[in-house]
Amino acid sequence: MTSGVQQTCYEGDSVDSFQFYLQQSGEHQAMTENINNFLPQVFQRIAKEKKKLDILGVGSGGGQVDAQILSILQTTFPAMPLTADIVEGSSKLVDNFKGLVAKSPNLQKIPFAWHVMHSEDYVKQEKPKADRKKFDFIHMIQMIYYVDDLDETIKFYHSLLKNNGRLMIIVEIANGGWDILWKTYKEELCVDAIKEYRSSGEVIASLERQGLKYEEHLIANRFDITGCFDPSNVTGQRLLNFMTARDDFSQSFTPEIRAAVCSGSFRCLPTSSWEKRVYKWRRKTSGCCTRRR
Repeated sequence: MTSGVQQTCYEGDSVDSFQFYLQQSGEHQAMTENINNFLPQVFQRIAKEKKKLDILGVGSGGGQVDAQILSILQTTFPAMPLTADIVEGSSKLVDNFKGLVAKSPNLQKIPFAWHVMHSEDYVKQEKPKADRKKFDFIHMIQMIYYVDDLDETIKFYHSLLKNNGRLMIIVEIANGGWDILWKTYKEELCVDAIKEYRSSGEVIASLERQGLKYEEHLIANRFDITGCFDPSNVTGQRLLNFMTARDDFSQSFTPEIRAAVCSGSFRCLPTSSWEKRVYKWRRKTSGCCTRRR
């Protein structure tokens, strides 16, 4: 959210806004359901002829999706040792993740290394090291918006992969609701933590520029945004706060911008289905997996 100091992750009130959004949207549930379908096969290919698997989560937030990924690994390879390194800049979300580990006997079997720092700082810390740790699987979930240099970020984390390792990037799909919203109103929205909005289009273009082969998996999700069109609806206004990365949507933009953002004609909050006067935001995220040969 906006403040005097530029943020590069969720801190303070923005953590509560993020968690409220997750509760309303079911985003993490949609992600975990979809990754359950394709990650076991990916992990089978990664683990060939290996005796241990090292995992790196970048921008892991409160750990809900990480926990599911680690659970899949433990189920797929019950006898194989795992390690998990976590890079997350929000100390509050790291504490939430640690709380999740404390409640899970299975997660407690995994040695965790906690790097409470932003991705950019982790890159600066690790890049000079000749013996920096390599990983079998690296995931970057909904965090690529916050890095300064997309190409260099992907290049660095790809360099951390072991042979046959995989890098998974989950990001909003090109020409989806978020992409249209943030690119239509770039001047108004890209002024704080996110200076340049990136969707799967930018990520795929970066992978192709670097000659990296990839697979793309679409993750579909729908949630009710009816309240966003009612200024008196608290839930709707809180969703708009998160969608526009503002503490108070109603006070942060001119009446003209607020009206345009909520206009179906701009497709910024896509109202692609109309059922009993309920707006549904049909959105897709894109999971791109690239590997190191």
